[in-house]
Amino acid sequence: MKQAGTTPAGVQGEEQTARWVREMFGGVAGRYDLLNHVLSLNIDKLWRARTVKRVLPILRRPDAQVLDICCGTGDLLIALEKAAGRRLLGSDFCHPMLREAGEKIVKRQMGSALFESDALRLPVKDASLDLITVAFGVRNFANYRKGFEEMRRVLRPGGMAAILEFSQPPNPLFARLYGFYSMKVLPRIGAAVSGSAKAYEYLPDSVRKFPDAPELAVILKECGFGQVEFERMTFGIVALHLARV
Repeated sequence: MKQAGTTPAGVQGEEQTARWVREMFGGVAGRYDLLNHVLSLNIDKLWRARTVKRVLPILRRPDAQVLDICCGTGDLLIALEKAAGRRLLGSDFCHPMLREAGEKIVKRQMGSALFESDALRLPVKDASLDLITVAFGVRNFANYRKGFEEMRRVLRPGGMAAILEFSQPPNPLFARLYGFYSMKVLPRIGAAVSGSAKAYEYLPDSVRKFPDAPELAVILKECGFGQVEFERMTFGIVALHLARV
């Protein structure tokens, strides 16, 4: 593995890293949704829809306990609740992001409940969840393995973790083109719209340093998951991992 967790420039240690990431996301929370849609050309909605489709068998069980961690402004949580037709749970350690999520949930007259928590230390009992989901949050963990082990801890036997995250395109030519866009174009657009240059310099850098899809599958197995599968989307710039207990 390339490193234990995300590595913002000039930041050392898990505690400082977590604080930096929390403050960075807090600073862009108000325009986070707009930038997600603009920078992905709205394809992010299709990625989330595919994730929901893959976890439907669990979502539709009326007794299934479901938690969306690193829920941010709530886009995946809202999509999951629509598919499930019932109240779910969402958590994030960035209060401004949770506030944005809460406003969207209320506006849509939905019922999912939110709580503030670090994904590496969830206030959840052992083996109490059937499904845990996370979209574009894992690569921001201060320690990847701790995060995966925490997911494994809270899942019941037969439970699943669904991890939607940016990845490395396997095609070398496309990887170079995407690398140019993500490292040169994306930061300029992100900085102009959000007003935070550091956030949109960090985000593509965090993707570049994150384990690719096959490596991530191996790490998940090492952290206690049994069956692990993944599928790439949009030429491999995103991967959805499904890890079963």
